[in-house]
Amino acid sequence: MDDLDEKLLAALASDSSTSTSRLARRFKVARSTVQARIERLERSGVIAGYTVKLGSAVLSRRIRATVLLQIEPRSAPTVLQRLKSTTEVEIAHTTTGRFDLILQLAAETTQALDEVLDQIGAIPGVRSSESLIHLSTRIDRAV
Repeated sequence: MDDLDEKLLAALASDSSTSTSRLARRFKVARSTVQARIERLERSGVIAGYTVKLGSAVLSRRIRATVLLQIEPRSAPTVLQRLKSTTEVEIAHTTTGRFDLILQLAAETTQALDEVLDQIGAIPGVRSSESLIHLSTRIDRAV
């Protein structure tokens, strides 16, 4: 990767809908050069895909929680398979220490969140859970 690749990645990370012609004008290169570079970055796996980032109008209506799970030995694949089908589970991390999984959930209401927590607790192999409701975001470097 060279300087142009780095600039393209930064620009696309900031706004993935930026057109190739706009990127070409910004970086003073031919549009075909930008297109070829982006295609190469996609083929090599540097760019894994494009996504929609929800805005504050949607995010502010959702209740988020971090859930710490202890699971029975050797039950992680089964538990993770069930969690994948739970749309409120946004992220699942394996971890070390007292807990085996860290989940990030999002639901429209506290009642919906409560129901999802009950569903997760009922998954065979889940030994215990601890929930932490997010109140406000003070630092978010992903923005």
